[in-house]
Amino acid sequence: MSSRIDGVTQVRDTTALAAALEAVLFTLNRAVTVLELQDILQSPLPDIEAAAAGLVEVLKGRGLFLQRHQDQLQLVTDPAQADVVRRVLRPEYPSRLSPAAYETLAIIAYRQPLTRARIEEIRGVNCEAVLESLEEKGLITETGRLDAPGTPRLFGTTMKFLQILGLSGLDELPPLPQSASTSS
Repeated sequence: MSSRIDGVTQVRDTTALAAALEAVLFTLNRAVTVLELQDILQSPLPDIEAAAAGLVEVLKGRGLFLQRHQDQLQLVTDPAQADVVRRVLRPEYPSRLSPAAYETLAIIAYRQPLTRARIEEIRGVNCEAVLESLEEKGLITETGRLDAPGTPRLFGTTMKFLQILGLSGLDELPPLPQSASTSS
């Protein structure tokens, strides 16, 4: 069911809102924040969340899926279709990451947000160059500043990180072994 208020059609049915959400994400072809979607779809947050959950179900077994990173949503190609898409697009392969970059990226992915000092404490080595490289590649970004002397930057992963790994969200990361998750 939908109604017009102030010249804007408001969608109230979850199925219709999921279809509208899919159309918006398809059209924009980028990550969109939930707040942007509220404004675009003129719907309250709980309805947007319900529509997103519905869209996840509708897309199961199809060529697309809904990817979520924190408050951002994006419609992306199902990683199971990567070989087909790669043959069609023949993209340039991204440069390989060093073992230090993989290790740093894993630390950030599982423990974000983190400061450079905390990452260096965990790794036991200086990470400045590795962090710059990961940031240049768009795999990590500054997510804020720590309320501490010097207000150090906090790092977190990006939507591109999820896309490269073929994950719909951070909750799909494999669990850490017990010994690794308890040694914080």
